[in-house]
Amino acid sequence: MTSEKMLPPGSTIGILGGGQLGRMLATAAAELGFRCHVYRPDGESPAFDVVAARTTAAYENQSALAAFAGSVDVVTYEFENVPADTASFLAEQVDVLPSPHALAVSQDRLTEKELMQSLGIPVAPFAQVEDLASLEAALEALGRPSILKTRRFGYDGKGQVAIRAGDDVAAAWEAIGRRPAVLEGFVTFVREVSALVVRGRDGETSVYDTVENVHRNHILATSTVPAQLSSATTEAAREIAAKVASALDYVGLLAVEMFVVEEEGSERLIVNEIAPRVHNSGHWTQDGCIVSQFENHIRAIAGWPLGSTERHSNAVMTNLIGAEADDWAALAAEPGARLHLYGKAESRPGRKMGHVNRISPKVG
Repeated sequence: MTSEKMLPPGSTIGILGGGQLGRMLATAAAELGFRCHVYRPDGESPAFDVVAARTTAAYENQSALAAFAGSVDVVTYEFENVPADTASFLAEQVDVLPSPHALAVSQDRLTEKELMQSLGIPVAPFAQVEDLASLEAALEALGRPSILKTRRFGYDGKGQVAIRAGDDVAAAWEAIGRRPAVLEGFVTFVREVSALVVRGRDGETSVYDTVENVHRNHILATSTVPAQLSSATTEAAREIAAKVASALDYVGLLAVEMFVVEEEGSERLIVNEIAPRVHNSGHWTQDGCIVSQFENHIRAIAGWPLGSTERHSNAVMTNLIGAEADDWAALAAEPGARLHLYGKAESRPGRKMGHVNRISPKVG
């Protein structure tokens, strides 16, 4: 992309959502000389502490959205539950990146899985569920255990329930609010990994080293690089991430979460879901890479050349959940550790309050 099409320093980046991801995006943008304007319905937002401008209004408020669009040079978002209609409305007035189409695909688990199938990328066996009768039929086809997931608005384990032998099917249907869903066959995996790909406006693509993730209570606990994978599986993960980004004509940072399955001594990848944004499993890049996921997302949407995704260190990222962040003094004093706190006023069980990156010399 020519320099004439790059957003110059001093331009304003609009961010939909003001949580910790928005906060870290804004910090990265500031280091490149950009200003940020956050739009969020909630008046108490961690990102508000570090941005030049803020709008507190509903995502359905078109007059507020129009004023927001007129004040920025490009719009991005920090989480995928921004209404697709909001992104589409803004896109009529200003560039929205990643595109509203990518956002819409990621918001619907069925559409997402159908995209993977069309690309020849393996996913867990699944069936569409619209009512109790179709759920019972899907269970007959896929067997138990299976996982029932709402098609929309599920994250960190929300909107899903396992159905095991002997479980009441009607109770499971009630548990997800009797909403349109998918039933997924159970995948016996040995580890969970994610591939973080960044793609520029001109199609330039780069992938960070594959991350090994551990979840507790459906919330990411740790991300470790390098992942314990064969070189062939690592390359396959990179290829899958790049393939998805290309198919979506994606601009920005995209996370592709995958299961690693071992069969007869070999590894196989199954895509679980995609996230059209900077991602919790990429926080290690802040201290383990030359250019973080946050800076590369900003570079991509601004039309700049992508920064290096090279890893210069091994890293373990640990989420600080709830009261775990109260140990900030000890963590700040720990050799080899880099503490990142989100400025949230109140710690609650299950709430992400910060993370710590533990860095060591690069091996592997």
